[in-house]
Amino acid sequence: MSHAGGGRRPAPFVTGSIMRHVVVMTLTGAVGLMALFMVDLVDLFFLSLLDNTEVTAAIGYAGTIVFSNLSVSIGCGIAAAALVARNVGAGDQARAKEFATSALLFSLITSATITLAIDLGSGALLSLLGAAGEAKRLAQLFIWTLSPGYVLIAGAICCSFILRGLGDARRAMYITLSTALVTACADPVFIFGLGWGIQGAAAATVLGYVVSFGIGLHGVVRVHRYINPFRLSGLRRDFPPLWAIAFPAILTQLAQPFANAYITYEIAPFGDQSVAGFAIVGRLVPVAFGIIFSLAGSVGPIIGQNYGAKRHDRVRRTLTDGLIFAGLYTLATSFLLFLFRHQIAEAFNAAGRSRDLVVFFCTFIGISWAFAGGQFVANAAFNNLGRAALSSWFNWGKATLGTIPFAIIGARLGGPEGLLAGTAAGSVIFGIASVITAYNIVRRSETGAAR
Repeated sequence: MSHAGGGRRPAPFVTGSIMRHVVVMTLTGAVGLMALFMVDLVDLFFLSLLDNTEVTAAIGYAGTIVFSNLSVSIGCGIAAAALVARNVGAGDQARAKEFATSALLFSLITSATITLAIDLGSGALLSLLGAAGEAKRLAQLFIWTLSPGYVLIAGAICCSFILRGLGDARRAMYITLSTALVTACADPVFIFGLGWGIQGAAAATVLGYVVSFGIGLHGVVRVHRYINPFRLSGLRRDFPPLWAIAFPAILTQLAQPFANAYITYEIAPFGDQSVAGFAIVGRLVPVAFGIIFSLAGSVGPIIGQNYGAKRHDRVRRTLTDGLIFAGLYTLATSFLLFLFRHQIAEAFNAAGRSRDLVVFFCTFIGISWAFAGGQFVANAAFNNLGRAALSSWFNWGKATLGTIPFAIIGARLGGPEGLLAGTAAGSVIFGIASVITAYNIVRRSETGAAR
């Protein structure tokens, strides 16, 4: 349905069951986000059929760098969703449309800049992570081939978040779901049919990004008519409020790639098999816990619309229901990972240390994602209640204080498995602290509104 006309656009999240909104937004958001991460898992699965540890390790090294662009794009999208949702909730459709336009332009420009930096610095970055020899050469080839798609997926993600801010969860899901479907179909053709190997996986992903961006533009521009003509003057006008959310949100999203990079650095001395095992875990996590990852972007618009409508009681309820949902989902998923831990390792041809690391993660570490889920929900509250900087502080605190000392101690005491256990402990601590802080902020907003 098109909303081309003026007037007041309905704010769907200010009425009805909060838990229903949380479940619908999170599940549809998770399908889209999991599809985005499924691209990496599909690439890794087909490349693992080549039965070459150096190829799998190369994907681990390259993925750590490539994920930084994805993180920045998600950070820009969070700003788009927050500003669109807030203005829709307040009944200002024209201003919401202006923010949607500026956010998309900002996302494209930012991604283009990062793409250039990644291409120029990939060799040095890979060396810093500990990549060497054939694994480094293959990782750099993957990065260079994939680079044309960085800007496309940034635009697609921003369109997806704009649609979330409008409450159109279904079309937001289609955008990233299309990426996984196209990549899954093209991967075997490019990798095996054309014999392109790791370069074929990257080319298939770029094709998926092209389709995804096209679907995103159709939903935002043609269906909702929610993008004005691009103008730098509009971006300059909207930059201060956009940057106020986008900058800390980007910093927040970059914390995870930093933590992954550090863990890769710590694992590298244990050999390519250990790096390959961590690469499998790194791609398994976003798919298995994609619903947890999607909480910040999915719960955010619900909080934003209710905050804009001054429904502070529903803001608190959204926070609580988001935490309940995260806990129940993590329990169920952790049980399934434990149940199929050996089959998962076999599906990726994991052997030796690779297999040990995958089985250990599925057995002991999965449950810690309940606390990561709590932090994602808290981040949604921070981003939509005018305290976006707290997201950065907590995420970077977790990526540094909650990762580095725990990783060092864990690696010394228990090797790669001890490293994973140590970083999980850090995640638990920061998850609890962020949730307590989020409730305090909600309480203050309620108290301030009552005066």
